[in-house]
Formats: sequence, C-alpha cells, structure tokens
Amino acid sequence: MSERKGIILAGGRGSRLYPITLAVSKQLLPVYDKPMIYYPLSTLMLGDIRDFLIITTPEDQVAFQKVLGTGEKWGLNFSFAIQSEPKGLADAFIVGENFIKDRNSVLILGDNIFYGDEVEDSLIRSKLQTSGATIFGYEVSDPNRYGVVEFDNNGNVIEIEEKPENPKSNFAVTGLYYYDSDVVSVAKSIKPSSRGELEITDVNKTYLNNKKLKVELLHRGTAWLDTGTHDSMVDATEFVRVIEKRQGLKICCPEEIAWRKKYIDDEQLLKLAHELNSSDYGEYLRRLVEK
Repeated sequence: MSERKGIILAGGRGSRLYPITLAVSKQLLPVYDKPMIYYPLSTLMLGDIRDFLIITTPEDQVAFQKVLGTGEKWGLNFSFAIQSEPKGLADAFIVGENFIKDRNSVLILGDNIFYGDEVEDSLIRSKLQTSGATIFGYEVSDPNRYGVVEFDNNGNVIEIEEKPENPKSNFAVTGLYYYDSDVVSVAKSIKPSSRGELEITDVNKTYLNNKKLKVELLHRGTAWLDTGTHDSMVDATEFVRVIEKRQGLKICCPEEIAWRKKYIDDEQLLKLAHELNSSDYGEYLRRLVEK
C-alpha cells in the first residue's frame, strides 16, 4: 500500500441539504451518475493513494460499507471509523490516529469535487514532501464563505482567516489538505472554537506559525466544486453531465482509475462491469476493455 494515508471525512448531518439528507448521508447522494463520495475517493486515487480511512456518522457507516466494500475490488484498502458528533475537521486526525500512525496523510472532505490535472500532479509531487503541510487555494467570488489565505506583496502567506467579513484576498482554502505525521499532535493541541469544534484553520495556522505551511494555488484549468447547498449540488451534477456527455469519458470513476493504474486487470474490470450491466455505467466499464 502507499506510504501516504488517505482520509475521507464523510460525517456531519448535511443539515443545509434538509430534508433530502434526513434519511441518507450527503456523501451518498448522487452527483449525476455516481455517489458523491466517489469523487473525493477518485481524487486521492489519482494521487497514487491506496490506503483509506472513511470517517462517517454511526448511523451511516453500514450504508458506506455497502457502497464501498473493503476496497479490494478496486485494489484498495478501506478502513472505517466513526465521528459520533460534529467536532470539526481537525477531529478527523484524532479519530484517525491509529490509522495514520507515523505516516503522512491527505485529508479530503467527502463533499468536495476536483476536476483537472493540476490536483493530480500536486498530489503525486507531495510524495516527495517529507515534512510540513500543503493546502490548496482556489479563487472564488464569495471568499467570506471559506477560510481565506492572505498574501504579502511577494506572494508569501501571512495569514489564514476563517470566514472573514472583509476578506483580504479571493483565495479560499479548499477541502484538500496534506500533512506530515505531526498533524495528530497538532490537532490535539488546539482548542475548540466558539462553535465548540476543532477548526482545520487552527491546524493550518500552527503549521504557518512554525514556517511549515505551503499553499499551492489552483489555477483556471482546475474546477473545484463544493456541494454543500441545493444549488451547488445541481451545479455539480450539471458540470459532470456536460463534461461526460461531451467527451464520452467519465469523471472520477474509481473502477477506471484502478484499471488504468493497474491495480486491477481486464478480467477484474469486466467482472465489475457485469455487476452493473443493467446500467450505462456498467456498459462504459465494459467498453474500456474493448477499446
């Protein structure tokens, strides 16, 4: 398995999407032709990560296990852990302490969708990063909804501010974070915010204060979609639909990624296609082998 560990945070109540999330986790809702969680999973797979921890709520874990299995069918390894209540993004590292051990890790939020080669290239490069942290900034029109990165005149990061009323830049911190193994002790050292949660911004500030934080800016060729609202869910679905229809290729298809990276062979891919043979998705997998 890969030296780096992948953590997908798929907990939370999804209350902004009520009533559609009253009975099902937000990360299991469809984004066009696949469950939402396939997208962050695929992003980390493209970055050569194969060992994953999926963090869910207690009531949703069985459903995630039914959808994802053990990971073996995709040449991956899935472990599962529970976040009993929303305690903040940084709590993922405390929950995942035994999973991370002394390895570096990449955390991705279960409702974030990335599209473009830049993220894949950055994650692959991160294999060479032995210490410190890397976060990813993306220019948005509404930065006050996010953690915002402030730069000096030389482009150096000087501050990260959570949901500021008057943002110092338009670069939001995305839901993708790379950390060395010190992140567990850092997460344990920060104090809960006024919301009673361990904020990922405070983790990033700790690395920044220790001069161990790197920010990579994602540029115009990359799309970052946050599916936290009804409108953004529709936007994400329409984005995926248009690209897939235009190109005839699927976005964030774990089976295809596993096959192209040779985690599974033709026979295994065809078996997966057969299990889905009554759908266009299964037919797409079968055509990959025929090509």
